[in-house]
Amino acid sequence: MKNITDHLLHQDESFRDRLTTVDEKGKRKWVYPKKPSGDFTRYRNWFAAILLTFLFAGPFIKINGYPLLLINILERRFVILGNVFWPQDMYIFVLMLLAGVVFIILFTVVYGRLFCGWACPQTIFMEMVFRKIEYLIEGDYMQQKALDKMPWNREKILKKGTKYAVFYAISLLIANTFLAYIIGIEELYKIVTEPVSQHLAGFIAMLIFSGVFYTVFAYFREQICTVVCPYGRLQGVLLDKNSVVITYDEVRGEPRGKMRKNEVRTLGDCIDCMQCVHVCPTGIDIRNGTQLECINCTACIDACDSIMDKIGKPRGLVRYASRNEIEQGRYPDAEKPKRFTARMAAYSVVLLVLLGIIGSFLFTRGMIGVRVMRAQGTLFQKNENGNITNLYNIKIINKSHDALPVQIRLLEPQGKIRLVGDALTVPAEGLADGAFFIELDKSQLTGMKTPVKIGVYNANNELLETAKTSFMGPM
Repeated sequence: MKNITDHLLHQDESFRDRLTTVDEKGKRKWVYPKKPSGDFTRYRNWFAAILLTFLFAGPFIKINGYPLLLINILERRFVILGNVFWPQDMYIFVLMLLAGVVFIILFTVVYGRLFCGWACPQTIFMEMVFRKIEYLIEGDYMQQKALDKMPWNREKILKKGTKYAVFYAISLLIANTFLAYIIGIEELYKIVTEPVSQHLAGFIAMLIFSGVFYTVFAYFREQICTVVCPYGRLQGVLLDKNSVVITYDEVRGEPRGKMRKNEVRTLGDCIDCMQCVHVCPTGIDIRNGTQLECINCTACIDACDSIMDKIGKPRGLVRYASRNEIEQGRYPDAEKPKRFTARMAAYSVVLLVLLGIIGSFLFTRGMIGVRVMRAQGTLFQKNENGNITNLYNIKIINKSHDALPVQIRLLEPQGKIRLVGDALTVPAEGLADGAFFIELDKSQLTGMKTPVKIGVYNANNELLETAKTSFMGPM
């Protein structure tokens, strides 16, 4: 026990002063991770296959004839699970964003960066698509190193050329998929099949997207996680000793040392084989503890478990565990670690409240949106019968999938509404503009500005929405 305590007290922490992918001169150190294998890798492969299938099939999935997901920023039109949302529904998106942030915080507090290793698009594409292609074409990590050191010859040109050509083809496919989520699969099909001159902006967007994806996965790679993404840096404030992360059990492993044949081992279970380092896609040593570069990809767990199997030691030297669980092994009399802390409960309550509010807004969201404004530059008019009239403009947004005939009625105070032109019919998922006069008797006026309430009804005389505005009159 004394050896373990001494190791913990004198552990070199200088590695935290620099990134593992940058040398002392500030130059990039290319990471060559060894091809991982094992139970967790197999589970991640299946999970990634499901996510990728869903991602690429998403633009083709329709619900009641509408996309599963569409984020058309240009036209300010959004579709989620077949339901159309407009800018007037932005408050729902803000609440969804807040709920997403709280969920990420809660998930990280409890399970660490599990999202990064299992579901993050950067990790999924890098480790489950591009890295596998690299292994297939260039070989494992030692062969890749040798190929990069090799002078440019026929073999190197063929392998590098093939790899980067496949990389760009996949980047182009990814770019088209993401573009389909923005403009819709039908518009994307037109861009692909019709002359470039007819869709120049879309073609340029496609090239930009594909270029960005190619640069990220061919060159920038793990730097996205270690330099760009702020999530790793949030660990310092999100994680505590109850958070479950990928952890090296120094109680079992230390003091580490090589294993020698026919020697009675008095050291820890870690034989310092460096396999956990060789397989890490961000180049860290998990034995140094939790680090911002760690994406919880489980490659080190599989590598260590395979070594433990070979030397006849139990698995789990590197495993999912909280620091308190490791501490328990160090101090047997320590209090049993809590799985659900007060902080977790607080985040859970906030998340449940936000989800409840979002659910209530979604269920009570009106079929239409109405905006009524007095016509600009106009004053009130006095009729021959002494009544006062005001001219108004109305805009109605139809959030449903069917065309909607509407009627406009004055609810408060008593008076008349005269529509300018034909009756209004709002197209499906469209917008309709109209104009109308409100006529009030002088007795209904309460001053220069009288509040009025207008109702919009459908053909079945059902009240769909109300709007309030003011009525101008003489003093």
